Amino acid sequence: MIVKNNSNNSISNTKDTKLSIQFNLDGFSFCITDFVTKETVYFSEYLFEETQITPEKLALKVDEIFKTDLYLQKDFSSILVIHQNNLSTLVPNEYFIEDKLSEYLNFNVKTLATDYITFDNLDFINAKNIFIPYININNYLFQNFGEFEYKHHTSVLIENLINSYQLAEKALFVNVSKSTFDIIVLDQKKLIFSNTFSFLTKEDFIYYILFTFEQLNLNVEEIPLYFTGDIEKESEIYKITYQYIRNVSFLESKNTIFNQLNASKHSNFILLGS
Repeated sequence: MIVKNNSNNSISNTKDTKLSIQFNLDGFSFCITDFVTKETVYFSEYLFEETQITPEKLALKVDEIFKTDLYLQKDFSSILVIHQNNLSTLVPNEYFIEDKLSEYLNFNVKTLATDYITFDNLDFINAKNIFIPYININNYLFQNFGEFEYKHHTSVLIENLINSYQLAEKALFVNVSKSTFDIIVLDQKKLIFSNTFSFLTKEDFIYYILFTFEQLNLNVEEIPLYFTGDIEKESEIYKITYQYIRNVSFLESKNTIFNQLNASKHSNFILLGS
């Protein structure tokens, strides 16, 4: 297991702090934010050597870490849990009916009768994000912390992009994880496209990006592409993208926590991208 954090920082009082945790099958990360200063005061990331095949195995792994990480044993004023997976779909408010959640998801996700399905209100784009959370993770955290808020990772990603970055043109954003990536297309503050893809090879990666350009009639010579997440200039997936897209760059966070981290400012964008 790989652990990354700003270990030189100690937090004695968590009365006025918020804990935000992002879970996926490859690991989880969390940050602690000071309510008064609005600054992130601590960040940590756990990367598993192997992807946990099921949410149940993820919960067992999480339990091991929670029992040893002292930062996760503190009391917090509020807690946000972010579920990262590709089990979600966006539905405009005008087409949304709350008792039809499974029907919306069944268009692109194989659901089970036992799946717990919920949704995020995305009022800033007049839509709902319907998703399947890691419910056993929720149950575990409820036993440890009591009530908390939880969202899907694409809800947080879209909100971060729309609220924090003002662009005067259309742009494509690619948020990269170990084996998946999100593509978000914005026209200023208007959401044009959002989807999550799985990939094994760099060819898979560039195929979905170019397919998105083609389907949305976007010009690869003109529309800028901004990378966030687990990708660097030395990455094979960056190099192949740069071969096909003229205007490629990284979207860097202004979060001051990066001054204490040995990490690129475009990484961990969902938690730290403010």
